[in-house]
Amino acid sequence: MKKNWLSKTVALAGNPNVGKSTVFNTLTGLHQHTGNWPGKTVSNASGNFIYNNIEYTIFDLPGTYSLISHSKEEEVARDFICFENPDVTIVVCDAVCLERNLNLVLQTIEITDNVVVCVNLMDEAKKKKIEVDLVKLEKLLGVPVIGAAARNKVGIEKLLEQVDNLVTKKKRVSPLKIKYSDKIEEAINKVESVLKEVNIPFNKRWLSLKLIDDEKDLIITLNKYLGKNIMNFKGVFKAISEARKILMEDNIKVDKLKDSVVSTIISLSEHISKEVVTFKKKDYNKRDKKIDKFLTNKWTGIPVMLLLLMGILWITIVGANYPSNFLFDLLFKLEVYFIDFFNFLKFPTIVSEILVYGVYRVLAWVVAVMLPPMAIFFPLFTILEDIGYLPRIAFNLDKCFKKCSACGKQALTMCMGFGCNAVGVTGARIIDSPRERLIAILTNVFVPCNGRFPTIISIITMFFVGFGVGFGNSLLSSLILTLVILIGISMTFLISKILSKTILKGFPSSFTLELPPYRRPQIGKVIIRSIFDRTLFVLGRAISVAAPAGLVIWLMANIDIQNISLLKHCSNFLDPFGNLIGLDGVILMAFILGFPANEIVVPIMIMGYMATSNLTEFNNLIELKTLLINNGWTWVTAICFILFSLIHFPCSTTILTIKKETGSSKWTIFSFLLPTIIGIIMCCLVNCLLSLFL
Repeated sequence: MKKNWLSKTVALAGNPNVGKSTVFNTLTGLHQHTGNWPGKTVSNASGNFIYNNIEYTIFDLPGTYSLISHSKEEEVARDFICFENPDVTIVVCDAVCLERNLNLVLQTIEITDNVVVCVNLMDEAKKKKIEVDLVKLEKLLGVPVIGAAARNKVGIEKLLEQVDNLVTKKKRVSPLKIKYSDKIEEAINKVESVLKEVNIPFNKRWLSLKLIDDEKDLIITLNKYLGKNIMNFKGVFKAISEARKILMEDNIKVDKLKDSVVSTIISLSEHISKEVVTFKKKDYNKRDKKIDKFLTNKWTGIPVMLLLLMGILWITIVGANYPSNFLFDLLFKLEVYFIDFFNFLKFPTIVSEILVYGVYRVLAWVVAVMLPPMAIFFPLFTILEDIGYLPRIAFNLDKCFKKCSACGKQALTMCMGFGCNAVGVTGARIIDSPRERLIAILTNVFVPCNGRFPTIISIITMFFVGFGVGFGNSLLSSLILTLVILIGISMTFLISKILSKTILKGFPSSFTLELPPYRRPQIGKVIIRSIFDRTLFVLGRAISVAAPAGLVIWLMANIDIQNISLLKHCSNFLDPFGNLIGLDGVILMAFILGFPANEIVVPIMIMGYMATSNLTEFNNLIELKTLLINNGWTWVTAICFILFSLIHFPCSTTILTIKKETGSSKWTIFSFLLPTIIGIIMCCLVNCLLSLFL
């Protein structure tokens, strides 16, 4: 007999880097899925678990330091807690730096009474000789508080008990009421009394404060939930006007009210922290400080960062070689079996050739070229993220971005772009300022993604390193590739500066950059997260756009006009312009047809040079170099090709992501034209200058 489970909703909130995702994963196991918040571009994760015959749906809210909305993440977290009315809200805190985390706790209990505070990372606090008096903290906050070490599943059972107690009303709570200045309290009471009369179904005290503060995003969302304008309710507009007059008696202007509120919350957080946290050891983070003196030092921070980048690239280059060759052999051998299978089904020859030599062969190239480096690069990148190094990169580059009137967090989105530019564009959500977020989105393409790495590495190997397989050659390849990436990073700074001084004028905003404690990476979870959340996700998107591209490429190569293929006609048309920028028509056509996926640029180019109707597999780079030289390639062509690979229009996946993130066709078109025009200008200048010395 099927049980009739009750169903309840849980919101999971917390600052970044407090182990919130670990709590979420421990509670839900494999019962998770991701999607988008209604009307937002911010992703969510939700899952299910059952406790005491009650089924819970838990929503992992975006990590945020505050619910005073400055970013989409803060807006999403605030709106969910306020308007979706979860049965319980769990706020996860870091026991090592509790004071900063209490800011979010206090703001949450202003919105809802049904709060459980999970003080996580108690094991790390113990190592650092930090004691947290959980009993006293619970008494001061007036809501349940439990200690946990979620990585080791310590405290999870107690957390579930407290959630169950709130849901089943076994435990009554009396949350701490934040006391503001007398005039602010008087103003709040004025509006709150009216909201009670019109029966607004949300926390009336908190909502009164937000209405007085004229928090426009919140009011828009509130109006959607109510189905009418809050100002049209009887007496609301008048009460807000009177409340603001009360504030003016204390010389508190509306635009300064938020500062007073934040100041009160911060002071209260500091007071509570002093009451419950004891530091047995004064210099509890001595080890982290020693490491940071080296990794964030103005003289050593950036050189170490570059050495790490070069090391990751070297491991990726060397490690991806053999699995890539294996996949090439395996996937191309399967073609014969596919042809036989289609013949057995009596498919027309043209259909089987389109499917195998067009669609399948392009997919085989994409998988063989893209999968091995991603399977190596993403876990290495995730390890840096897991141990807490990525925020140090942002710290090191913050001054550089500030000089460009951009945001230091752009360093993080730039790092994400190394794996996939589409991921980097999505990552720009962490930037609060819309102007700075747009700059990060528009310049992310200047960082080469995993789809462009193999192409650039191949040209570097053929024309500048040689074909040896020794340590020296692979190290030299990594060094040259790092220099190429530095050109891309320099372009990011330059274009960010130009945009900030022209069409996106503005000053750099300030932001809180947390340097989390260094932690030992969880290798198993790193591998799983990097494979499923990044590698397979990015590969899946690349495959989805590469398949139709394979069809188009095959048709262009096989449709003849006056005994010359359509592909050749297009290449001949583009040839004069290609020669001007140090390339040729075949190369330009390969880039245009490679718009769905950068990985297929080289095979299309090969097909164009050989005048074949199918993508051709080369056994080694020596054969490929011979083909290129026979078609007029020089080291100048190689340099221009590398530059254009580095700086040209984003792939279709990134373009679609930009359209989704910006919601603007204008900025999407601009994101396509900006790098393309810059790439053309740079190649033209390099070709003209180098040609003088030939």
